Amino acid sequence: MELKKWDAAEYLDTPEAQQEYLLAAMEENDPASLCEALGTIARARGMTDIAEATGLNRQALYKAFSSEGDPRASTLWKMLDALGIKLVPKIEKAS
Repeated sequence: MELKKWDAAEYLDTPEAQQEYLLAAMEENDPASLCEALGTIARARGMTDIAEATGLNRQALYKAFSSEGDPRASTLWKMLDALGIKLVPKIEKAS
């Protein structure tokens, strides 16, 4: 029997599913989880299209938004813009 590697991108076929996936990653409070989630969402939408929208190289995006990636802030903002993701600040009182 041949097993296929599970890929979350195959199941993120609606904006709602993508949003829930991103929220779950953000709740981990880990930059690597956020980067990986954004990369997965980009793959779900088509990395070639996202690369074109950002003006960045597809391979560079794969690398920057992997679990080992550490994209520059400018790359992160380009990715968020290309994906149509808006971050809304919420300031909580410090404890």
